[in-house]
Amino acid sequence: MGLKTALPKLELYLYTAVLYLAILWAGSWIWEASSENMNRKVFKKSVKPGWHYFGRKMDVADFEWVMWFTTFRNHILFALAGHVIFAKLCSLISPRMGMDFWYCKRRSLIYGLYGGLAVLVSMGWSFLALVLSHCFILYSVALVKRKWIVFIAGLASLATFKMEPFNSWQEGFVIGSFDLQDILFYGGSGFTIMRCMSFALENCEKKDGNYSFLDLLKYNFYLPFFYFGPIQTFDQYHDQANNPNLTRKQREMWNITTKALLHLGVILLVDVFFHYLYILTIPNDIKLVKQLSDWSLAGLAYSNLVYDWVKSAVMFGVINTVARLDHLDPPQPPKCITMLYVFAETHFDRGINDWLCKYVYDYIGGSHTNIFKELVATLCTFGITTLWLGPCDVVYIWSFYNCLGLNLELWVATFFSLPPFSTIEHAMGEAMSRRIRGIFGAVNFWTIVLYNVLALNSVEFAKLVGKRLIVQGFPQSTLSVLFVTYCGVQLVKERERKQALMDELEQAAVPPTPEEVGKEKTE
Repeated sequence: MGLKTALPKLELYLYTAVLYLAILWAGSWIWEASSENMNRKVFKKSVKPGWHYFGRKMDVADFEWVMWFTTFRNHILFALAGHVIFAKLCSLISPRMGMDFWYCKRRSLIYGLYGGLAVLVSMGWSFLALVLSHCFILYSVALVKRKWIVFIAGLASLATFKMEPFNSWQEGFVIGSFDLQDILFYGGSGFTIMRCMSFALENCEKKDGNYSFLDLLKYNFYLPFFYFGPIQTFDQYHDQANNPNLTRKQREMWNITTKALLHLGVILLVDVFFHYLYILTIPNDIKLVKQLSDWSLAGLAYSNLVYDWVKSAVMFGVINTVARLDHLDPPQPPKCITMLYVFAETHFDRGINDWLCKYVYDYIGGSHTNIFKELVATLCTFGITTLWLGPCDVVYIWSFYNCLGLNLELWVATFFSLPPFSTIEHAMGEAMSRRIRGIFGAVNFWTIVLYNVLALNSVEFAKLVGKRLIVQGFPQSTLSVLFVTYCGVQLVKERERKQALMDELEQAAVPPTPEEVGKEKTE
């Protein structure tokens, strides 16, 4: 109730003004902390020379961003460009040889061959043999067509790359030592196991016969997804990569080019922010953080999550651009943390999320209305997630609180859907219902922030933020931060309301198919 109700425009204008003023106010505190503490020990370690002509240094606390977009940028671009050029050459040569249809049907094989060669050149025969051995084991398990056996074998294989001493023993198969070795080893190995499990689970659903081992190899060695993800489930990849119809939709290339330029613009924008707001270095100095105001502390926690979303969106966006050039429809980038006020949509890797939802969460939880089934589904989901991330204290804490939040969300929604609360909600009107739901959404938003910031920064930083905003800052800081968050939630709800109306109009404009017309007549 209240989700499709519009609030007065003046009220929405007020929410917008409050939100932007609060962001600017918190940003000014972070700017001040970034500019006045350059002599601190933590800053000397994490803030390195940057734009000399502007007199600004750069925050390099996030090794992953620095690695992808500075140190190893040329290696990644070279590999992805080689994939695109190789696929384009094959698509140009095939028609001249009278093999146009053959290319359309066999392009997944071409992608797999290039990917396999790239893995061989970058990591060597021993790593390729190691990956193939895991593929062969899980393919053999897939032939049994028992899902529980697939999960046991798959999770056992994944554990060998996430737990000692098995991961160190297998890493020893990689001959030599080079800068990208660890990243490529654990990335390629982990994603391989998840893809093999998807293949095996889809094979269990196949009624007539089995998929071939070659199908698994073509799926696994698609280079853009091999090392860095995202994971596209086997059924989706198999259908899209073997689709003989390679025609582009209207303005599709324009959209691909636009998104590629957008990703480039975001990379440059992040680079600008890293030279002026040291949001990643400040949380590492707890003494400095304790000196910050409640507002700047809230802004710091929020900005860290926004940055992590931006990083995920850009990294997956670059890879997805290549996949779209190959006529694939890869998993969408993660939903921005600003748009999140429910735990069910909290994820920073849409590929892993889709995998977990399809094979675990939705499979066990069903409609997600039964409290017991939901509890079992979330426990299994976060158990696998913990193994995927690598078991450690921080991951255990993160998994526990996010699992609790997801279940608590269902418990609260179920409780308030019962009389007399449901009766009161219907009596108060849709606009007031939306406002009350917005209050719950604001509380939920900060719960999501606190539960996830501990994994991005540290448990100590998350505890400090929670203590300052909930205990020491009560009631002034607590209520003011919640009010600003409430304004943001209402603006997000308004955007979702307009999007839902647009979707309804688009569906109404599309004429029904002959099958739908026949079904309506039959009914």
